Amino acid sequence: MSLAKLLIVVGLGIAALGALLHLAPGLFGWFGRLPGDIRLGDENRYVFIPITSMIVISLIISLILNLFFRR
Repeated sequence: MSLAKLLIVVGLGIAALGALLHLAPGLFGWFGRLPGDIRLGDENRYVFIPITSMIVISLIISLILNLFFRR
């Protein structure tokens, strides 16, 4: 796949994700609330580390890329 086609596909994917988030804002309410996501805070500071959410996103992206670029 040429770079131009890849950029078009990535752009269309981002536009589709944006439209999905605009039309159904509660669809991704799970992101950041999975078991394993770390939230630390007190009255002055707040730290959020979405470990489990990033693993799920990484698996989804790996699956999609393997489907498109498998020979």
